[in-house]
Amino acid sequence: MPDMSSAPGQCWLTIIGIGEDGPAGLGDEAKRLIAAATVVFGGARHHALMGGIITGECLPWESPFERSIEAIVARRGSPVVVLASGDPFLYGVGATLSRSVKAAEIRCIPSPSSFSLAASRLGWPLQHTTSISLHGRSLDLIRPHLHHGRRIIALTSDAQTPAQLAALMTASGFGGSQVQVLEALGGDRERLRGCRADAFELTEIDPLNVCAIDVVAGQGARVLAFTPGLDDALFEHDGQITKQEIRALTLAALAPRHGELLWDIGAGSGSIGIEWMLCDPSLRTIAIEQSTERAERIARNAAAFGVPGLSVIDGVAPLALQTLPEPDAIFIGGGGSEDGVLAAAVAALKTGGRLIANAVTLEMDAKLLAAHAELGGTLTRIDIARAAPIGNMTGWRPAMPVTQWRWTKS
Repeated sequence: MPDMSSAPGQCWLTIIGIGEDGPAGLGDEAKRLIAAATVVFGGARHHALMGGIITGECLPWESPFERSIEAIVARRGSPVVVLASGDPFLYGVGATLSRSVKAAEIRCIPSPSSFSLAASRLGWPLQHTTSISLHGRSLDLIRPHLHHGRRIIALTSDAQTPAQLAALMTASGFGGSQVQVLEALGGDRERLRGCRADAFELTEIDPLNVCAIDVVAGQGARVLAFTPGLDDALFEHDGQITKQEIRALTLAALAPRHGELLWDIGAGSGSIGIEWMLCDPSLRTIAIEQSTERAERIARNAAAFGVPGLSVIDGVAPLALQTLPEPDAIFIGGGGSEDGVLAAAVAALKTGGRLIANAVTLEMDAKLLAAHAELGGTLTRIDIARAAPIGNMTGWRPAMPVTQWRWTKS
């Protein structure tokens, strides 16, 4: 928890959110603080907007950005003003600075965020609207949110992003969606234009824009359901994939919790790690796969499912596990029968962590039986059969049975 014991007089860092209307959108206190500041950090646009009242030194953001953070922290105890866009603690510099400066040392005066301004222009209740930042981030992040009838407001990177976003949606079966581009919100250049994603033809878009999307799913649209156990056909794979029903049971056994890290050892197509990350944006996965071809496929699948942050290690367990961060949960599928993998996973798991291992071979079965006898946990036998043609009739064709070992480290 942040140290909140400092008195208000110890606040030396003031972060002020501004809009495209410049000083006109600020209160008297914010303008007084900017005018009195001996040093004002911010982007070139921020300095230009507030140029009429800044009397101190203007210091622009450096590249890499960490240099500016270091320069601000080096002035600890002396009054510093930082200019930001809108709400500094909503995908803004405030969140970054708070990792280096205690909350009790910061005073923040926010302005309306781009999300708030866009919602007010559109008449969209924010509590019923998905807000996402694609600024400097992969456009693939929008994929899990593409559900029919959903409304999305997305921060963008530049003038090209709206067209790129429309192309992604069209390719995924959401071409009928209405895309509205809101430009330079709050300023004299404010403009709102829209069209269908599959007929996107807007030009001369202001680089400072947000996109508002009314999602319409066409026939065959790539909709990622909220429940675990997504259709196998959605994944690119070579047969090395934890099948849909087994995957759903495995995710339930892994029981993802906020902020946790999963090791997916012998990841194959990456389906387990991908669905783990789809459960919540705070979740992380490291997929370990010894086949370079499959490792590349995992990365493609991760992007296609909107979790491009999934980390792929092209290497052989247990050697590849040695330098990885401590996991909260481990799944062992393919490759689990290799010597030393199970023991290394047990040793690496943090106290209270969960280990789930699935076996379809007699060799892996034997390892799980031995682990259960030594460490405890639970063993479950999973048998799945699917209806299939038998001549001109239909019968049950059993899939390979799966032995699942669940263990929690105490």
